[in-house]
Amino acid sequence: MQPRTSPRKQRRKNASAMRLVGAQVGLFRRNAGLTQEQLAARVCAEYETVASIEQGRRPLKPELAEELDTLLHTGGALAVALEHLPEMDKYPVWAAEFVDREREALTLSSFQNQVVPGLLQTEAYARAVFRSRVPVLDEDEIEQQVASRMERQEILQQRVPPSVSFVVSHAVLMDRLGGMETWREMMRHLRASCGTPGVTVQIMPFGRRTHAGLDGPFVLLETPDHEHLAYTETQRGSQLVSEPDEVSILARKYAMLRTQALNSEESRDLLDRLLGEA
Repeated sequence: MQPRTSPRKQRRKNASAMRLVGAQVGLFRRNAGLTQEQLAARVCAEYETVASIEQGRRPLKPELAEELDTLLHTGGALAVALEHLPEMDKYPVWAAEFVDREREALTLSSFQNQVVPGLLQTEAYARAVFRSRVPVLDEDEIEQQVASRMERQEILQQRVPPSVSFVVSHAVLMDRLGGMETWREMMRHLRASCGTPGVTVQIMPFGRRTHAGLDGPFVLLETPDHEHLAYTETQRGSQLVSEPDEVSILARKYAMLRTQALNSEESRDLLDRLLGEA
């Protein structure tokens, strides 16, 4: 029986594979006489996306690989490279099933009292979150986790996105993870997210005399088969909850949290005030 690769070693292998593919993209781009900005414009992508891929901080997707192969006349080299990469374990075992369900969910409802929800985080803020982990993660691990988090957010950009509700503790907005500039960017992005179709953001204010979410953060989701699930996080792992009675309890908590939080308009006003005072 082959010895099982440790999660840390697997993440390093994944990061090395991403750097290798990124280096190939950079080589082909330079051979074509293009800058990163020019390449990004040609494939209708953000400059940061191209830069992150070349630096091995973001995985190259098959669709973009095929487009780059055509544009850069590589003879299909990038698509072939992706096909022969080892399967990447992007997420811890306990979170992998949830991420799969999240990708196809019809609805998502998230309560967070420690950090901005992952689906709303900016890249810099996500990097600050992972740099706060104890034990400390090395830079390769951090970049892989950031890339995976950014990839998850694409569900909000789908042609038919899910209906998503977030309740976020006011205390989360007061932390300055990553420094003031990262915080300002995060708050601006959170404020802009309030206007995204299908997305509702509510802030749980300070000074509550009752609070339905004191047991910690959780997420509710509805699958395409109309199955209702929940996901709860702890210090040393998390669990996907499918037992109807347990999901019902969390659903009732979330309904109460939404009544206790500021409404959408009040939450936007609070974000405007925070940005104005910064």
